Amino acid sequence: MKIGELSRRTGVSARALRHYEDEGLLHPGRCSNGYRDFGEDAVDAVGQIRALIDSGLPTRIIRDVLPFLDGPSQVLPATPCAYFLEEVARQVEQLQRRIACLTRNRDALDAYLRAARLTLTQP
Repeated sequence: MKIGELSRRTGVSARALRHYEDEGLLHPGRCSNGYRDFGEDAVDAVGQIRALIDSGLPTRIIRDVLPFLDGPSQVLPATPCAYFLEEVARQVEQLQRRIACLTRNRDALDAYLRAARLTLTQP
């Protein structure tokens, strides 16, 4: 599919899709006229990329982690860079903090809704 169709199907702008390609996150083929040719799997890949970006991960980390989302493959170097491992660990800690905050917020909103609905059902 062409970039415009991928953009429509994912809700991600063509500009952002080109950026993802430049960052090495997407790997479209090329038609004989030079147009990008995305496979059907690009729809899911863009969804994964957006979710990771929305969670706060930088594209430099997403690029290295993305292959592991569909199951580990042989993409790790024999000796992973200590700096990169520290960066990933830092990102995981940051995600854990966000998850904890989101969980607290969800629980508070849930409690509010229960109390508000209870008030509505009482005479």
